[in-house]
Amino acid sequence: MTELPPAHTSRVRLDGPPDPVAVGIGVHGPAGHVDEFQLPHLWQFHLYAYEADLTVGGVAHRIRPGTVSLVPPGTPVVYRYRGRSEHLYAHLRLGAAGVAREVPTVQHAGHQLGVLEARLKQALASWPQTPGRTVAEVWAALWTVAELAPLRDGSARALPPVVAAAVALIEARLAQPLAVADLAKAVGISHNHLTRLFRAATGETVVGYIRARRMERARHLLRDSTLSIAGVAAAVGIPDLQAFNKACRRGLGASPRAVRAA
Repeated sequence: MTELPPAHTSRVRLDGPPDPVAVGIGVHGPAGHVDEFQLPHLWQFHLYAYEADLTVGGVAHRIRPGTVSLVPPGTPVVYRYRGRSEHLYAHLRLGAAGVAREVPTVQHAGHQLGVLEARLKQALASWPQTPGRTVAEVWAALWTVAELAPLRDGSARALPPVVAAAVALIEARLAQPLAVADLAKAVGISHNHLTRLFRAATGETVVGYIRARRMERARHLLRDSTLSIAGVAAAVGIPDLQAFNKACRRGLGASPRAVRAA
């Protein structure tokens, strides 16, 4: 049996391809409101399209459309449904070689929901007639889940699901106006609650994180692309050139032109 490591994460190794044993659409609810089971030798990879209460290895989670779970073999799970419920799933084996990554056992797909859904649906369409395509799609989906919300310092610490969802939204919307209240609404919690959770999980404020991510992207585009400075400013959500110049001096220690020249 594989135990859950601390902080409710699953330790996965993705350097080699997965071995899918079953891919499909799970339908639950009509026969009862509670399901309890485990797969002794297989991982459970689920993308949910409903709301329910899920307990994984004794840890309670609230799932909603767009939630994804990656449950290690032998881990008991209990679902409490609110009616007919469907999810995309793959039951699979993972290799033991390669670098171990700690991935939140349950998290929200955020802006990658469409990508994950498309990959799992393609894996289902390919199964079992074209197993190679299924393996490729499931493998890509697993990597997407593993990288949903990496911390900027490369740490393997898991983020709480709502913080992970907020980080994913920030990454997807850096070129747009970003307000903490809007992010909180998008992930389904209050402004103050998101502020507290984000600070506890990342060590910085939401606004500070957005500012730093914009400057990191600006540094990359200024140094590694031929995009105009005005284009870079727009691409990182600071279209006003005077404001962008000030932000670069404050965040990067130099003007945009100086950063590009360096």
